[in-house]
Amino acid sequence: MELGAFSISLAVKDLEASRAFYAKFGFEVVGGDASQNWLIMRNGDHNIGLFQGMFEKNILTFNPGWNQQAETVDGFTDIRELQRRLKAEGVELTTEADESTTGPASFAVLDPDGNPVLVDQHV
Repeated sequence: MELGAFSISLAVKDLEASRAFYAKFGFEVVGGDASQNWLIMRNGDHNIGLFQGMFEKNILTFNPGWNQQAETVDGFTDIRELQRRLKAEGVELTTEADESTTGPASFAVLDPDGNPVLVDQHV
């Protein structure tokens, strides 16, 4: 099952303090909008999202249709197909993608320890 790009979305208390901290590890801002309290940072193939005041827990994030540089890839598995496969495996979804649509959509699950997992297709 190809899930696309992987990142972790961090629920941070102070966006600037977190940006400065991860910059010390070599992460650079590649997207987002600090005035809206979110930034995307990258170090090589490693991506993190910093989100202040947007959610309570850190979230594991997968982006079908993207590589680690947020570039569209050909021949990816559509999010609705991934959703169908997981439901067939007995995975309980907390939110679902509308199966009657195409293009961008998302669904979410909680792992056995309550960690949020977001599958978020942008293409």
